[in-house]
Amino acid sequence: MLIVQKFGGSSLRDPERLRHVARLCLKAHEKAELVVVVSAMGGTTDSLTGRAREMNEKPSPRELDALVTTGEQQAAALLVMTMEQLGLPAVSLTGWQAGILTDKHFGDGEIRVIEPRRIRRELSLGFVPVVTGFQGVCASGDITSLGRGGSDTTAAALAAALEADACDIYTDVKGIYTADPRVIPEARLLPAIDTRDMLALSRAGSKVLHAKSVELALADNVPLRLLSSFEEGPGSVVKLLPEAQRPRLAGLTGRPETGKITLAGKGADAAALSEAVLLLSRANVEVRDGALGENAMTVTVKKEDHPRAMQILHGEMILA
Repeated sequence: MLIVQKFGGSSLRDPERLRHVARLCLKAHEKAELVVVVSAMGGTTDSLTGRAREMNEKPSPRELDALVTTGEQQAAALLVMTMEQLGLPAVSLTGWQAGILTDKHFGDGEIRVIEPRRIRRELSLGFVPVVTGFQGVCASGDITSLGRGGSDTTAAALAAALEADACDIYTDVKGIYTADPRVIPEARLLPAIDTRDMLALSRAGSKVLHAKSVELALADNVPLRLLSSFEEGPGSVVKLLPEAQRPRLAGLTGRPETGKITLAGKGADAAALSEAVLLLSRANVEVRDGALGENAMTVTVKKEDHPRAMQILHGEMILA
């Protein structure tokens, strides 16, 4: 059995969190072969970007990628040192050492292919490869970044390339909710969500999972599991669900700066859009625009009406 585990920046932000993650890896390694993907430690990427702007207001994309990708390298090496302290053999690998080949779009690269020979070799020797997320190398040998949130993409792509049995994404939330619980306290934790619905939410602005990672999971039929590295729990599984188990509307997300609210699910059709417009109109919330997408529908309201509109649609259409 092979598991890919990804840990975000908040999970690695200080020595205490690094030791906790190392213990999680040790526990997982007792049951299966393990490949770990890491983001930069919390705040590192922003700090490095800020330092770049201090030296040059418009740094070249190539040099900016060369700088910001060092954050993941620091996290990988520090985590390996911590794992070694616990007696867990591990080795840090940069994106290019791990065989992650990309196009040449600095700052927002796309993974073209993964050649995981080095990863397989380290696994055969009993090591846990700790791979830097968010990065790869293009054909000319230059370091490229995958854009913000790209470590999720790295994990999903590696899970597909290695034909892993599971891909666990560890973060600072318990799982996937019907809405952002910081905005809507009544939001429910979802034990499972269909990959198509998660993709619609991610594309609409949900920051729980990076859209590219969900696209890869859908294309390669890789189940994802979102878990908290701060407390134990079952988390949420992202996979293709039988239609009978897929809810009419799985959740919603919003963009307060534009007034957009997107609801995702198999029932996001013209009738549901009309229902949403009617519900908001009855509450004296003006709907300025409405649109249908793949497994999603979107309404646009005034910015000042956005919080109340989110509450109304969540209560009447998601929880109902």
